[in-house]
Amino acid sequence: MSSTEPAPDDVEVLEGGNVAESVLRVGATVRKPWSPSSPAVTALLRHLNRHGYPAAPVAHGRHPEGSQCLEYVPGTLADRMAPMSTAGLRRVGALIRRLHDLTADFRPPREPVWGSVFPAEEGEVICHYDLAPWNLVVCDEAAQGPEPRWCFIDWDGAAPGTRMGDLGYAAHGFAPLHPGGDPDTDGRRLLALADGYGCDPEQRARLPRAALHRVRGMFELLEEGARSGTQPWARLHAEGHADHWGPAADHIERHADLWARMLTAS
Repeated sequence: MSSTEPAPDDVEVLEGGNVAESVLRVGATVRKPWSPSSPAVTALLRHLNRHGYPAAPVAHGRHPEGSQCLEYVPGTLADRMAPMSTAGLRRVGALIRRLHDLTADFRPPREPVWGSVFPAEEGEVICHYDLAPWNLVVCDEAAQGPEPRWCFIDWDGAAPGTRMGDLGYAAHGFAPLHPGGDPDTDGRRLLALADGYGCDPEQRARLPRAALHRVRGMFELLEEGARSGTQPWARLHAEGHADHWGPAADHIERHADLWARMLTAS
């Protein structure tokens, strides 16, 4: 890391961060608490950086004062923009496919500790586990040219998992697969995401139920947090997050078979 530190007043508390205790922008870097999973996440991001993957921030490692230090990626979070076009959904799918392909043979340098909040899965790839519009930064077009950089942030929950689980979770936020949505429109947008990923016929058939598994899992995590008092899930439950995730899972379950037919139609 450079020995040059930013001016003392060039510090900003960043919004979001439902899980991390604090997230700061310090100059051109993001500083967040170093956790047991930080060494594995840093190794993962550096692996992606070495392979030129644009949708991951540069990992600077552990700062001398003890925090995890990452590239600050300026831009707008996708959840604060207009709904994503079908071309945008295909681009997201392609970015997720590239992530999975790059991590299929990734091996961290030592026995890793991962921070996923979901039950352990057989690891086809390393999943982000929170691929969603609230974690996608769309960079400023003026600074990036005709196709601005898109960058996923908040990698603290990365861990081994399945391709369709990660893509299914992404479908929930990006399609989106939310309660009250039109099933046919949802299916067409899910198809665009699957096309961008390059799903084969088996993956297309599995994707809607994989989405259900992840979304229902998030609801159950919040419910268990409320019962046990485990933070931050108890707080998030009290703030009403389960009121979204439960109905979202019900919506996906009602229409999963329809979407599987739409995804596999020749």
